[in-house]
Amino acid sequence: MRILIPLPRHIVEAAVRMALAEDLGRAGDITTDAIIPADAIMIANLSVRNPGRVAGLDLAIEAFRQMGGDAVVATVCKTDGSDVEPGDVVMRVEGLARAILTAERVALNFVGRLSGIATATREIVEAVGSRKVDVTCTRKTTPGLRVLEKYAVRAGGGSNHRFGLDDGVLIKDNHIAVAGGVRPAIERARAHVGHMVKIEIEVDTLDQLAEVLKIGADVILLDNMNLSTMVKAVQMIDRRAISEASGGVTAAKAAAIAATGVDVMSVGWLTHSAPSLDFGLDEVS
Repeated sequence: MRILIPLPRHIVEAAVRMALAEDLGRAGDITTDAIIPADAIMIANLSVRNPGRVAGLDLAIEAFRQMGGDAVVATVCKTDGSDVEPGDVVMRVEGLARAILTAERVALNFVGRLSGIATATREIVEAVGSRKVDVTCTRKTTPGLRVLEKYAVRAGGGSNHRFGLDDGVLIKDNHIAVAGGVRPAIERARAHVGHMVKIEIEVDTLDQLAEVLKIGADVILLDNMNLSTMVKAVQMIDRRAISEASGGVTAAKAAAIAATGVDVMSVGWLTHSAPSLDFGLDEVS
């Protein structure tokens, strides 16, 4: 299992600052400020209401820190990457009530969203079982939250595809069409990028794949192929490139796709459609 490296501090701080600014608007939390005395103290548990996998706790901690500073203490009970059951307490927060209540929604939004992605990723990773295939996400992410959502995929046991257009070449069908074919697309890409940059190309048919194999590429994306065609494609590639299956990957289909022998399966819906995991913040009486 991969070691889960925490999100960089500057990314966590910036993401939370932006979310709090969005929520606080021009006048701050007028509800809490009107009702709760400035010196009121509360203790609350951040608990999960559905089974799943946790991700995003550093963002929740940062939300409470930015609102309350040293006057709020957050104690983590479950770490990112942990599996949880309904009722499990993942964090306890103690301190100024105003700060905790004002930060509550931002904290819950981050943890719920990222834990939902981690949970969905875990489901596919577990469906693959012991087969040696990477489950990876795509660039189909929420604008501004890509780094966070890709972190959540890693918390679920998956891995990451490109973070942006600048860290790898991926030649898709429109590139091929405008370039005038597979060969000119690959040759122009190879001439343009440095030796550290990998080149991946998308193919829809075995004829396209045969043409790519004559020219060479680092990674070949088998786009929306049925299982029988995918098996033939993997056999044709014969380890001369990394093979990636994409399109229609679900937990129900993951084991069958992995059995074709592909090296990677990319799943766009992990970051664009995974349902959030339900959390609540409840005062401890």
